[in-house]
Amino acid sequence: MSIQTVGVAGSGTMGAGIAIVAARSGFRTIVYDITQAALDRARKQTEGFFAKSVERKKLAQGEVDKILASLEGTTEIGALAQCDIVIEAVFENLKVKHELLAKLNAVCPPSTLFASNTSTLSISEIAAGSGRDERVVGMHFCLPAQLMKLVEMSPGLRTSEETFAAAWALCKAMGQIPVKTKDNPGFILNYFLIPFNNDVIRMVEAGLAEPADIDRAIKTGLGYAMGPLELLDLVGLDTHLLVAEALYASTHEPRAAVPALVKRMIAAGHLGRKTGQGFYKYSGNAMFGG
Repeated sequence: MSIQTVGVAGSGTMGAGIAIVAARSGFRTIVYDITQAALDRARKQTEGFFAKSVERKKLAQGEVDKILASLEGTTEIGALAQCDIVIEAVFENLKVKHELLAKLNAVCPPSTLFASNTSTLSISEIAAGSGRDERVVGMHFCLPAQLMKLVEMSPGLRTSEETFAAAWALCKAMGQIPVKTKDNPGFILNYFLIPFNNDVIRMVEAGLAEPADIDRAIKTGLGYAMGPLELLDLVGLDTHLLVAEALYASTHEPRAAVPALVKRMIAAGHLGRKTGQGFYKYSGNAMFGG
């Protein structure tokens, strides 16, 4: 099937990044969220991201104007009926995803594909609440999606070959690099990353070193582009809690269990970039990159 219009359900950090990837690649893109405030915040961040792209001479202003014109936001879920594929980027909670997919199933034509950006939950279990299991596929974009190329592509037990092929082709058309994974907890990246990040948090908790020194050591010694604590602040500690708990529930791996420090930081409102403080302090609410 030929995909012309891409829908993104959820306009948080991940959803906004995926929308940038789709619109930048020439696809008409419709972003859905339940509040206009969330859409306005995402739009402001997106415009700031592209302003940086122009400033750094990666894109011309005319190109950015065309991209932004193809990117629209809506609080009406029925608007996603126009989409050939809808990529959900909502909370890592099976009930929340099932409720969303059930609503999408009611408004979208049978031909519309559903993709999940889940990083830890089972694609087969997510698809079970969609009403169209054979047309659901996993597409896990890496954060920040607008800068990272990798997408983990995972078929569920009932995902059709046609669905997977169409989603794979879309991924490549968006300039991303897809890899195929089995429908296992954490897929490839988070299977390693979540326990690793939890270990780093435990280092902070134990007072072994300051966050900046830990990140500097890992970036310098291991060649990472971003330190794990910088990444956690970008992802958000609340999001990390959800994905880590989901991985722990599936695997019972002790290193996947969230350190107590995470819950204390969440209680204090220190979620990372989006609240201005996490392991580091921030000014403004700019989207990463540009």
